[in-house]
Amino acid sequence: MFFESIAHAMGQAGAPAAGGQPGGPLMTFMPLILMFVIFYFLLIRPQQKKQKEHKHMLENLVRGDRVVTAGGLYGRVVEAKEDILTIDLGNEVQVQVGRGYIAAKINPDTAKDKKK
Repeated sequence: MFFESIAHAMGQAGAPAAGGQPGGPLMTFMPLILMFVIFYFLLIRPQQKKQKEHKHMLENLVRGDRVVTAGGLYGRVVEAKEDILTIDLGNEVQVQVGRGYIAAKINPDTAKDKKK
């Protein structure tokens, strides 16, 4: 009896055999389609946009840019080859880092404002 009342509430009991549900199979998948659209605009699209901006930033790194690595090291680009950047960390300490390990390019004006 319990399952019959659930089936009746879901519209399954007494449904016409030939016609199916009103609206057909499209209405059955409409919640899934709607969820995919919501996920696309809230999760997938912003992530793709962020990845595209990061890739553009990595391609345009030049000598003299201030950067922060994925490991948290702050420095200035001394030499930029294809995939390897030489970064000056200060006190004449230089390290070589793969271009993909640069987390962000730092604007010197905003970095000084944060220290105050």
